[in-house]
Amino acid sequence: METLQSLVHAPRAQQEAGGFVYTPKEIAQQPASWRGTLDIFIRDQVSICSFLDGIGLRERMEERPVVLLIGAGTSDYIGQALALLLRRAWQCEVLCCASTELLPNLDSYVIPGQKYLWISFSRSGDSPEGVAVIEQAIAKFASIAHLVITCNADGRMAKVCAGHARSAVIVLDDAVNDRGLAMTSSFTNMIVMGHCLAHAWSIETYAPILNRMETAGEALLLSGFELAKNLAGRRFPRVCLVGTGPLAPVAKESALKVLEMSAGLVKTMSETLLGLRHGPMAALDGETLFVCFLPSDVHRRGYAADLLRELGEKQITSARVAIGPADAADEFTLLCEEYLPIEAEMDDNYRPILDVIFGQLLGLCTSMLLGLQPDAPSPGGVISRVVQDFAIYR
Repeated sequence: METLQSLVHAPRAQQEAGGFVYTPKEIAQQPASWRGTLDIFIRDQVSICSFLDGIGLRERMEERPVVLLIGAGTSDYIGQALALLLRRAWQCEVLCCASTELLPNLDSYVIPGQKYLWISFSRSGDSPEGVAVIEQAIAKFASIAHLVITCNADGRMAKVCAGHARSAVIVLDDAVNDRGLAMTSSFTNMIVMGHCLAHAWSIETYAPILNRMETAGEALLLSGFELAKNLAGRRFPRVCLVGTGPLAPVAKESALKVLEMSAGLVKTMSETLLGLRHGPMAALDGETLFVCFLPSDVHRRGYAADLLRELGEKQITSARVAIGPADAADEFTLLCEEYLPIEAEMDDNYRPILDVIFGQLLGLCTSMLLGLQPDAPSPGGVISRVVQDFAIYR
């Protein structure tokens, strides 16, 4: 496990024996794959914008729909990573609701007479609650508009929406339909499609942003892997990750990657920068790895500095790691044991696809150093690539 590329290009027999046929490649392909997702949007821009116009996203502000971003697990974190950007770009109410909560409480979430656009994210398009919640919403609330973003053209969510007049489906390239258990390139590419939606009527303004992210992403694959490998080698039993704004769901997703790929042998938690003090800090101890996704904004960055300083003074973590802008390195290397710079200036709303790469790499390295198989790290089948069907109550 010298480099990420050494895993990607290892002999097939070695990959199969170690259970890493897919996951290293799917992490490594991300920066190069983002351009393909932009190309898909550009190809279908006219029809996508026509759909968004048809449901009133450019009407007077008071007539625009409430946008609900829906997903389960990692796909829920996609919505959380996009909510503030779409809210700002579309100038309407944008909320997140996990399908795992929306399904059993559907009637409580829908206000009669309110205009809605539900955007559902799903790698497989076969998540039981994701399929069921769309089916039930179409049956009970036919006026709700649905947009499904998926990596699987043959998934049930796409088929359910195909026959509904107020629905549209965007299918990403099959190459980002991750075959490994953990969602990696599917996560970042669905976020990229969300970025495209935020720039739907002026997509040319997004291309230079994506260019910078591609370059920064390639650099992060190298530096992030080296740091992740070194940290995983220290075999921390607990990892706490924090962020704020669009980086808070990055902390959640990174915590999930380490938890999934370590088969729960490494316990993880995530919190917001300011939320950690309200009780969860009690879970930290001298064996905890602490990871902070550092905001780009100087004012928000102050909260991170104060927290890292406090943790150092209390000596309640084994190591503090910060991931953030290169221009903050001089200040924050004094406040933590490791600083991983992101070599691009960018608004935090676009950073989730970069920062999460470190969380993915930490999960991969942890899995391999524990002797697990990253593609299928749950030996007893406790978790699976697609959640198994369960009873749906109507």
